[in-house]
Amino acid sequence: MASYALQRFLLMIPTFIGITLIGFFVMRLAPGDPAELRAAGGLGGAAGAGVSLEKRVAVDEAMAQWRAQYGLDRPIYVQYGIWLKNLFTLNFGDSFKDNQPVWSKILERLPITIKLNLFSILLVYLVAIPLGIYSATHPNTPADQVTTVGAFVLFAVPLVWAATMAIVFICGGDFFYLFPPGGLNSLDFSPDWPLWDRIKDRAWYLFLPVVLLSYDGFAGLSRYMRASMLEVLGQDFVQVARAKGLAERIVILKHVLRNSLIPLVTILASILPGIIGGSVIIETIFSIPGLGQLGYESVLARDYPTVMALFTVSAVLTLLGILISDLLLSVVDPRIAFGRRGQ
Repeated sequence: MASYALQRFLLMIPTFIGITLIGFFVMRLAPGDPAELRAAGGLGGAAGAGVSLEKRVAVDEAMAQWRAQYGLDRPIYVQYGIWLKNLFTLNFGDSFKDNQPVWSKILERLPITIKLNLFSILLVYLVAIPLGIYSATHPNTPADQVTTVGAFVLFAVPLVWAATMAIVFICGGDFFYLFPPGGLNSLDFSPDWPLWDRIKDRAWYLFLPVVLLSYDGFAGLSRYMRASMLEVLGQDFVQVARAKGLAERIVILKHVLRNSLIPLVTILASILPGIIGGSVIIETIFSIPGLGQLGYESVLARDYPTVMALFTVSAVLTLLGILISDLLLSVVDPRIAFGRRGQ
């Protein structure tokens, strides 16, 4: 496995370069000029129409100087080469928006996004696996039909719509105030509070965002679990185990469950980037100061360094998720021999 892990890690390098290259070119070719946006904001809209010729010339000169300062007047391939060179020293540059170091802005918001995503992934698997096991062991029962229909409905509901409806109906919009509409802590929150009070306050604020970020994941994953278990239940070795007189609970948990986990481990690689993408929506709607909200604001401001830094972090996490998923397959199924040809 060690040689396979090394090969996959080395393969991640050209893959990463290709991903960042495409992202860099797409971001640079997107409509909107950060220099013009910066000039318009800094000079009170002077970069727009209806201004004097002298003022317009001054603005154009300022924009040209600003482009030269940040290297935006160079060819795109030269800009990418400089960015890639700085990346090896984790130098993401300064934000176009506020001239703050991009890396410090990411480190400030990264713990919040990691916490949100870890809770979401944990909730996805805690709900999906038991629900899938129950549906597979009770096929075509009313409970199985209800969970199947419910899973497909949840999987089809857009996250933006669900989050908006949650704010309207249960976050004090027009009906009930069961959960806060945004933020991470109460207005009177204090670090001096007892630990249990701080945990309750944070849990109250994070519960709804975590559920919304997870519902489509455990809806889809539970169906994968059900289908995988139904397939394994029809295998000969399961019938042999039952014929030996093993209890049904032992057959399910010891023989069927482990062989059914292979597809779930495989799709772990797709769940991680999906949740990261969903955090952009959730953090923006619920005003959570994480990387998702930072990315949304940076795209609107054409803040190239921040957008590329966030894109790089997402790409690395996605590639690591794929690698971890492949390595976990050998733990779930010892028959898999990575890096060796079958005899």
